[in-house]
Amino acid sequence: MMNDIFVPTLSQRLDGVGEYYFSRKLCEIEELRKSGKHIISLGIGSPDRPPHPSVMERLARESAKANTHGYQSYKGAPELREAFAHWYDRMFGVQLDPQSEIMPLIGSKEGIMHIAMTYLNAGDRVLVPNPGYPTYTSAVTLAGGVATPYTLTAENGWLPDLENIDTQGVKLMIINYPQMPTGATATLEQLAAIVAFCRKNSILLLNDNPYCFIRNAEPVSLLQVEGAKDVAMELNSLSKSHNMAGWRVGMLAASQSRITEILRFKSNMDSGMFLPLQLAAATALSLGRQWYEQQNEEYYAREKLGCAIFDALGLSYEPHQAGLFLWGRLPEGVDCYQFCDYLLYEKGVFLTPGGIFGSAGERYMRLSLCAPQDVLEKVLNIVKQ
Repeated sequence: MMNDIFVPTLSQRLDGVGEYYFSRKLCEIEELRKSGKHIISLGIGSPDRPPHPSVMERLARESAKANTHGYQSYKGAPELREAFAHWYDRMFGVQLDPQSEIMPLIGSKEGIMHIAMTYLNAGDRVLVPNPGYPTYTSAVTLAGGVATPYTLTAENGWLPDLENIDTQGVKLMIINYPQMPTGATATLEQLAAIVAFCRKNSILLLNDNPYCFIRNAEPVSLLQVEGAKDVAMELNSLSKSHNMAGWRVGMLAASQSRITEILRFKSNMDSGMFLPLQLAAATALSLGRQWYEQQNEEYYAREKLGCAIFDALGLSYEPHQAGLFLWGRLPEGVDCYQFCDYLLYEKGVFLTPGGIFGSAGERYMRLSLCAPQDVLEKVLNIVKQ
């Protein structure tokens, strides 16, 4: 009988990549709930409201058909690609060829990984925002690249300081406006400056744009910048804008050559989305501006309560933040992780510590507005005690 137990070694590509913060924290919260503690989570940006009824009706109708359950095209259903093209034209005035400049994705998070795997060789540097979405760094690291943070500050409007970025060896720059977690927006003029910077330095540019229609008075697309497609790509998603996070429907907009290059990788990773999901997503994309206005009416009401919570906690914050979150600055000397645990264990409320988004977020906390007003009112009463 053998006593030795075989333990496989992990791939080196996992070096420096840990379990996603929310994966670990949600397990901790679940254990607290099992022990009988009531926890209200305002941590994750998963919309709590349903998609439009017509979207769910389309999904049910298409799913009932016998011929909609097979493998689908790697490039996505024509109806969905055309719906994305009409959406960009209607909302941004951006013309995209649905046949060659749009790639539907199983969520835009997947697209970040596809792009990293398509373009990065070992040692290639990628500029990622600090603070910023942790998946940017993880995807770059898994692909063998070197994630190089560029610091964003409140003093600079949470925009990159282009004059002080080292571009040596940089192959890709990732931006995200409206920005998560800060809620900062960028004008077309500011985006044009970033495009010019990347063109000058032969850097591929990616804008992750899932928050553009949420609490944002002037939605813009990077591709509105003249000539942007020469150096830039844009990700978008239905997760936030259409309350379809679990449906996993996103898209990449780029030049034909970029789409063709990324398809070489993507086509080896999946076999396309369930067709009824794609057709229902096309219905969602056809909704008029009233849909977004109704969504935002609710989010602005929640925002007022979120601001009141921050006021009660002694956090300061900037007005006119966009997206699903509020970003608040802690008082001097307060540690974000300790404050997070204090709220969780003493108040039964979970907010996200800003440090998980990078060193530039360590003085901040993030509050999700993906909770009904009565829940936010309950949290407000709790933190006032």
